[in-house]
Amino acid sequence: MSIPRFWRHNKSRYNLIGTRCVKCDETYFPPRKLCPKCRRKGELEDVNLKRTGEIVTFTVIRNPSEGWGNTDPYIMAIVKLDDGPSLTTQIVDCELDGIEIGQRVTKVFRKIQEDGDSGLIHYGFKFKPLD
Repeated sequence: MSIPRFWRHNKSRYNLIGTRCVKCDETYFPPRKLCPKCRRKGELEDVNLKRTGEIVTFTVIRNPSEGWGNTDPYIMAIVKLDDGPSLTTQIVDCELDGIEIGQRVTKVFRKIQEDGDSGLIHYGFKFKPLD
């Protein structure tokens, strides 16, 4: 990802900022420009989403694709936020056999990847189990 594109998307990269439709009260993440339910009749506003949610499903990645470095194996999960939207995220700070569907998790700030040539380090959020 280029540096300008990276910084253009940092509002929702570093924070859980989604959008909520004023008309139907649906909440979306990542942010939308148009409500899928109301279409043009909807009016979207930015909303700070809660940092917590629960694991809906997960998988253990044992053969990561290039760019993931020495992180194998790692856990990817779909997390349903307490505000409603679901997102795909990495689960960190836990043992591989310590994850369960329905487990409560919270957002943490972590290194995502590093560009070899430019040296730019990309940070963002991941989730970890609540104690």
